[in-house]
Amino acid sequence: MIAAASAERAPRITLALTRAAPHSTAAARHTSKQASNQSRIMAAVFDKLGIRFLYPENWTLDESEALAGNQVVTVYSPGGAFWSVMIHPADATPTKLATTALKAMRQQYDELDAEEVHENVAGHDLVGHDMNFYCLDLTNTAQVRSYLTPEAAYVVLCQADDREFAEIEAVFRAITMSLLS
Repeated sequence: MIAAASAERAPRITLALTRAAPHSTAAARHTSKQASNQSRIMAAVFDKLGIRFLYPENWTLDESEALAGNQVVTVYSPGGAFWSVMIHPADATPTKLATTALKAMRQQYDELDAEEVHENVAGHDLVGHDMNFYCLDLTNTAQVRSYLTPEAAYVVLCQADDREFAEIEAVFRAITMSLLS
């Protein structure tokens, strides 16, 4: 299903849902340390639906889809970027969920470039895509990652215009890390 966000925000893909770079141990420690430092400034906590994650207190929590019976929660930055987590049954396949997300994005954005990604974060194998596209005359970046636990399959989607993405990519990573920890 595709849901459009408010008029001032780029459309957001909601699904029943980067570049893979080899990381050295030192790089992994640096990323983990950055995420840890970011979590210290994230005072807001979401702890419902069987998931828990931290997010910056100046971001807006949108539980409207969860309240409507969907297993989706989104947080929005003051600049309009967003991070969403979607929960699916444990029999869902992360690769299929990530591919479904990519297909939905391709339907929404005519000229979308995507690169498949496989990464391990906090002991979880994530699959997904890094995507770049134009929306509202701005270049945008979106990342979709999917993973499986014994309880459920999850899809994490974050999106921002490129200028904001560069500023808050570490925050996206810290939110995701807090979900996975």
